[in-house]
Amino acid sequence: MKLFDAHCHLQDPRIYNISHQLIKTAQDAGVIHISVNGVCEKDWQLVKEMSESHLCVIPNFGLHPWFIPHRTPNWLNLLKEFLESTPEAAVGEIGLDKAPWASHVDYTEQVEVFRQQLQLAKDINRPASIHCVEAFDDMIEILKSFAPFPSGFLLHSYIGCAELVPQLAELGAYFSISGHLMPMEESKAQKILQAIPLERILLETDAPDALPKSLKSSGCFPMVGKKMSVVKGVLGGEENSNYDGKIFDNVLHEEGDTSKLPKENLNHPANNSHVLAYVASLLEMDKGQLAEICYENARNIFSFEGSKICA
Repeated sequence: MKLFDAHCHLQDPRIYNISHQLIKTAQDAGVIHISVNGVCEKDWQLVKEMSESHLCVIPNFGLHPWFIPHRTPNWLNLLKEFLESTPEAAVGEIGLDKAPWASHVDYTEQVEVFRQQLQLAKDINRPASIHCVEAFDDMIEILKSFAPFPSGFLLHSYIGCAELVPQLAELGAYFSISGHLMPMEESKAQKILQAIPLERILLETDAPDALPKSLKSSGCFPMVGKKMSVVKGVLGGEENSNYDGKIFDNVLHEEGDTSKLPKENLNHPANNSHVLAYVASLLEMDKGQLAEICYENARNIFSFEGSKICA
């Protein structure tokens, strides 16, 4: 089976130092393409370099709502420069977030920044990868004001209401499913999945987050090779003010030594197969059939002028 991880963050400081190994592991597991999303000015260059080193990586550049307070006055011009100099790049991760953990970000600024990036995606005819938490009504109104979207957009880690799916699909949405759906009550998750048109469904890992619940009992981050590096630090909130994409505090561990590993279990693109298995079970579909559908859907949205993927 060929798989396509439609959204992840291999530049995240928690896993950046082993991103090369994780990409190889993913490819060995049948993940043909990996869409890596930047979230702030300081990590766009990392994403660009990763895509230049690995043909399977599709770069995305965007300003995530959590990192809006740390933007520079030149952020939009810099984003345009990255997108213009990287014709294979999509726009993302962008979006809106009204959850308590995003309370440090002024919502009016979120809306303004989201609209600016949507306009940019339309102007250069690139798809956008959108984050939306507790703000679907506002997002839909904004999307309607910008429609149509010739290159489409994907709603990453979609866990919105099933009732919203038809109008979002009409606007051009693809619905990307990750491990974030798994803690939901199964009947509700099934209702969401059944509402999504098969030609609009995608699979993602959102690595290093959203570890599938079937893997959370493993007790440690999956080892890669004889040694692995774990990068200290987390992207998120005020901690990001000191984030430097080039300088990390690294700790090496021999294989089997998990005493100093992060307490959280971390996800990676090879785990896309676990998301596939979960979605296939709820849709009562053959995994191979669903994998083929999701792979072709991802190829469709990421096949744009300059893309690494042939339409």
